[in-house]
Amino acid sequence: MFELIPAIDLKGGHCVRLKQGRMDDATDYGDDPAAMAQHWQSLGASRLHVVDLDGAFAGKPANREAIRAICERLTIPVQLGGGLRDLSMIEGMLSLGVGRVILGSVAISNPALVGEACRAFPGQICVGIDAKGGMVAVHGWDDVTDVQAVELAKRFEDDGVAAIIYTDIARDGMLTGPNIEETARLAQQVSIPVIVSGGVATMDDVQRCAARASDGICGAITGRAIYEKTIDFEQAVAALQGSPRG
Repeated sequence: MFELIPAIDLKGGHCVRLKQGRMDDATDYGDDPAAMAQHWQSLGASRLHVVDLDGAFAGKPANREAIRAICERLTIPVQLGGGLRDLSMIEGMLSLGVGRVILGSVAISNPALVGEACRAFPGQICVGIDAKGGMVAVHGWDDVTDVQAVELAKRFEDDGVAAIIYTDIARDGMLTGPNIEETARLAQQVSIPVIVSGGVATMDDVQRCAARASDGICGAITGRAIYEKTIDFEQAVAALQGSPRG
């Protein structure tokens, strides 16, 4: 089933959204991320996407208590990314109740860790691929590499990765629409399910993503759009389920 996944980005214990990954361009949506998480669950979310922004820049988890509070409040699975660099960090987050973790920059710097983590924690490891112009960006999106996103995804084909979260950083937080064609092109070339991230702004965007499920796109992450109500999250979930809004 195609999932519309609400996002919570954590910065200093607050729920924020960035534009194009810039830490100095954050909009604050409140100081109780767990309450926000519960809100999205109450509107029909089947999964929550959480990013520890401070952790992504520090290279180690930095919002542990907020993450713990979110997991304790929810009954739906939580997927978490940001600053996870080794097995002990991964295990630490899973021990808080996180359902699956997302490995990003480390997937390039230490690709062997992905396979190792998949063997240690089957079904709980995702890979986050952030790209600009089809090329992978790392370290909080500060550095664009010469590695093609598709080629990076193919490296993990046999590792047992649960999903790839593919973010077009030029569109993230900009409400300009997702790069569906690029995401679908990647999804077609790997057997790993792919989640769209970056730029999902309208119900039309959601429906266009869902229409590419046959290409291997299994979900879309939305953040700024549901906070600023350019997407009615409850209505969108109901539409995807083919049921009237109740």
